[in-house]
Amino acid sequence: MTVARDLPDRTAELAEFAREVLGRLSKARLTIATAESCTGGLMASLCTDIEGLGSTFERGFVTYSLEAKAEMLGIEPAFIARHGVVSREVAIAMADGALAHSRAGLAIAITGFAGKAGKSDEPGLVHLAAKRRNGGGCAREAHYGDVGRDRVRMLTARAGLEMIDELVT
Repeated sequence: MTVARDLPDRTAELAEFAREVLGRLSKARLTIATAESCTGGLMASLCTDIEGLGSTFERGFVTYSLEAKAEMLGIEPAFIARHGVVSREVAIAMADGALAHSRAGLAIAITGFAGKAGKSDEPGLVHLAAKRRNGGGCAREAHYGDVGRDRVRMLTARAGLEMIDELVT
């Protein structure tokens, strides 16, 4: 289990990596939209916290509930019910929805269980999807385990930044 005192150093490392990725995003003249569930806006925060690179952020959607995913990203509730709210398919649909409801050139979407959810839900299971408006995309499934909500969120943010970087370079 991650101890809270371990987080600040790792947070600084994460912020530095975000600076590097957003710098490449800026050089490519791309903007990003985020669609987040279990990270609760952490990706959006990382994209706006770095002075001089905030122009790379177009908008963010924090869609924690099923209803928010449907209303804000246009994902049909039946689609979510068929695939499960934490699934590759829903992560991809979230990325598509973020692109459809923004002017961004790239979207990152995250859905998962940062901690214990229901009895059959796997703590630390996260699905991510990144897409470029004019083609290209990738998806990941991560199994971080029951390492604590903060640690899962940070590991997920790192993975999201890696995926953004992959689509930019």
